[in-house]
Amino acid sequence: MRIFALANQKGGVGKTTTAINLATALAAVGRRVLLLDLDPQGNASTGLGIGAESRGPGSYGVLLGSVPLLEAVVPTSVPNLSLIPATVDLLGAEIELVDLPRREYRLADAFADLRASDRFEFVFIDCPPALGFLTLNALTAADSILVPLQCEFFALEGLSHLMRTVELVQQRFNPRLAIEGVVLTMYDKRNSLSDQVAADVREHFGDRVFETAIPRNVRIAEAPSHGKPVLLYDLRCPGSQAYVMLAAELIRRVSPPSGLAA
Repeated sequence: MRIFALANQKGGVGKTTTAINLATALAAVGRRVLLLDLDPQGNASTGLGIGAESRGPGSYGVLLGSVPLLEAVVPTSVPNLSLIPATVDLLGAEIELVDLPRREYRLADAFADLRASDRFEFVFIDCPPALGFLTLNALTAADSILVPLQCEFFALEGLSHLMRTVELVQQRFNPRLAIEGVVLTMYDKRNSLSDQVAADVREHFGDRVFETAIPRNVRIAEAPSHGKPVLLYDLRCPGSQAYVMLAAELIRRVSPPSGLAA
């Protein structure tokens, strides 16, 4: 089992969209996938069609220790894809975690039994757009970090802050944490700025930047309002095809290919 945290303290970079659709693309080829929604906004849960009345204790219950992780898992409409939803209670979790023992390791401890099982092959944690205790718990629990990066100038500034945070987590809490890769999102081939940002990121991070860039695509933006991943909303659109290719890249990086071709 590999645990990936999708993190970027800048909002609006396509983090949740990437979490939903990358998880869906992997599940579509038979990989057993869990998506953990750790963002109080709960957009990953909404984007998978899970309403507030169906979310149970969610990731808040897991963090606070009121429920074992596996008891917080709910099924989704996507075969092989399960979800631990976010609830509004997460809004207060940053404050509640301050006085709890092992406050940086709450999620890592909750994953201990899951790591010993073979229930899931891929786990994705959708982090909030902030570097507080919620994101710190995700980075401490994860094996790797995936960084969705919007192809705009200000996104580059936020990336340097995130890299410093990753280094601190590696030193103090989770030495095995690695940067799996940077995912370029909202790429517009008609816009020279997109090309410039992509070139700068590739120059700095080299082959840690995924070859597949996620394009600006109206179907990606429309899909959450229907409670569906874009792959279920419109499989043939450029956005869906890009996430299929991204999933293929990730599989090639971490495990032998299994029925998914780029």
